[in-house]
Amino acid sequence: MSTTAPHGAAAADAAPHGAAPLRPAPHTPHTAAPAEAVAHLTPGHWDTAVRLLIRKALAEFSHERLLTPEPLPGGRYRVTSDDGTVEYRFAARRMRLDHWHVDAASITRHRVGGTGTDEAQGTAEAQDTSEAHGTSEAHGTSEAHGTELPLDGLAFFTELRTTLGIADDILPVYLEEIGSTLSGTAYKLGKPAVSAAELAAADFQAIETGMTEGHPCFVANNGRLGFGIHDYHAHAPETGAPVRLLWLAAHRDHTTFTCSADTDYDSLLRAELGDALLGRFTAQLTALGLDPGDYLLIPVHPWQWWNKLSVTFAAEIAQRRLVCLGPGDDDYLAQQSIRTFFNTSDPAKHYVKTALSVLNMGFMRGLSAAYMEATPAINDWLAGLVARDPVLRRTGLTVIRERAAIGYRHRGYEAATDKHSPYRKMLAALWRESPVPGLRPGQRLATMAALLHTDRDGRSLTAALIERSGLTAEDWLRRYLDAYLTPLLHSFYAHDLAYMPHGENVILVLEDDAVARVVFKDIAEEIVVMNDRAELPPEVERVRAEVPEDMKLLSILTDVFDCFLRHLAAVLAAEEVVDEDAFWRTVAGTVTAYQESVPELAGRFARYDIFAPEFALSCLNRLQLRNNRQMVDLQDPSGALQLVGTLENPIAAHAPAPAPSRT
Repeated sequence: MSTTAPHGAAAADAAPHGAAPLRPAPHTPHTAAPAEAVAHLTPGHWDTAVRLLIRKALAEFSHERLLTPEPLPGGRYRVTSDDGTVEYRFAARRMRLDHWHVDAASITRHRVGGTGTDEAQGTAEAQDTSEAHGTSEAHGTSEAHGTELPLDGLAFFTELRTTLGIADDILPVYLEEIGSTLSGTAYKLGKPAVSAAELAAADFQAIETGMTEGHPCFVANNGRLGFGIHDYHAHAPETGAPVRLLWLAAHRDHTTFTCSADTDYDSLLRAELGDALLGRFTAQLTALGLDPGDYLLIPVHPWQWWNKLSVTFAAEIAQRRLVCLGPGDDDYLAQQSIRTFFNTSDPAKHYVKTALSVLNMGFMRGLSAAYMEATPAINDWLAGLVARDPVLRRTGLTVIRERAAIGYRHRGYEAATDKHSPYRKMLAALWRESPVPGLRPGQRLATMAALLHTDRDGRSLTAALIERSGLTAEDWLRRYLDAYLTPLLHSFYAHDLAYMPHGENVILVLEDDAVARVVFKDIAEEIVVMNDRAELPPEVERVRAEVPEDMKLLSILTDVFDCFLRHLAAVLAAEEVVDEDAFWRTVAGTVTAYQESVPELAGRFARYDIFAPEFALSCLNRLQLRNNRQMVDLQDPSGALQLVGTLENPIAAHAPAPAPSRT
């Protein structure tokens, strides 16, 4: 687990804001010999990656009630394979929200039931594995306990395929995603170790590339199916490789460009590319006998050009409806979402989000040309709402707008497919504001995903930030929650508005190592207005969704409490920084303080009671295991949710006392 900063990032981003840069290891992704390209795939790295992944699978599948571990003495549990011949044994502590804190070193796998394959599985190898993890004395390889087997990252899922409900046509693709996730973990393990304390002092993009876990709930969270090993080295965010986007000239008759009210095409492209590069592109078109005025410029992910557009859009290229102009001059760094790029040559310039026909976490990561048309208008609408609301302004919430979008419409594929087809999502892009120009002296940025990051010694970045800040852990946590949770609460209760506020979608603004405010991003694709009577401009109408009354509050209880704060509570409790009771008491205090500040919304608080004793358990891995190619029906996202039982609400015990009745 290590961190890297792209070339130029330290000088351009970190220096003005006082964060320490971390330099990338040298790499040559396109010139490496075949064996060199997979140098990270060593037995040691792989075994560690497998152990970490099985730890997560046991924890999250148990949380989602796909697995029902059987209790054993001494705080241990076991899970048995579908055919009853293999057992997984492990130590775990159960926490609030039915979070399973599994000890990775305690996990062992055993052959039971006498199938006669013990020798074939390698008893000696299993004994070595057991001794390496300090488990042989307690569990051994005796007949009474079953022969211990080495952990196997793919066999875990085939042994439990029926229990997990994985269909025959889904399993091979899921195993491929698991293999890719394991390979990515092995790569990260091969990088020089960087402590949580070092990372806490690092700059924005060093922290971004230093993330090792990915989404905290999904087990197969780094599938990236479509990337080969060279693509991985060149484009995965954890490699820290500088990327130069390719630029295509797209004929206006097939291309739609839309922008915010304060933006226009010419000024945007001049600011992003510069007059010199624009001049070169114009000259290239002129040399082909084409009129530059007939074309608009689209940024393209290099992978998308080489693997999709150059073949799938061959007719468009041959007929000069598309012209490849080559790479731009600026270096970019892929972000955790893999298809969005941060400009490291000039961090004040826009992010660029590109279409990428790679399967990752249940979706093909394309961008629809038709969908892009309304993107700037939706962002302008939300930015205006935030600016007008005094509660949101007080929290310091910032929305970085997607100020312009462009998309190419392939008439042939549009005639052959419906609007959700991946074939309609191969060539589009958007420009999103950078948060860097909005920083004051002494402020710096970090992805909120970093709050869940732990180093190889189990130390968390959050604990390191708390220590650096000089604040008590509860005071630090309270500032963070006021900046992050309060605007989410107010957006829901005052505006029927929900975001997708997971760690990768939120940027923290740190001042003296405490959270001063937060920045929300990825607006147009993620926000939803859950009110059929809300007044919305026609071009913003698509963000309205019909959501059943009893599911609306899951936008907080699931997306915030269960999918993020559950993990943060476990991280802080593991290091004895903040115990669970204090953590959830602080969360409840933030909710209560917000509610007391807006008594005019008391009716809404009663209607959607965030202190209710329990709420529905919404399961993310169940979605992916059911259909890992199209995880959610985009026409009915709430209807696609997998709800299984309920969770006890961790803040219910801290609900404010009801106001005394008047007599």
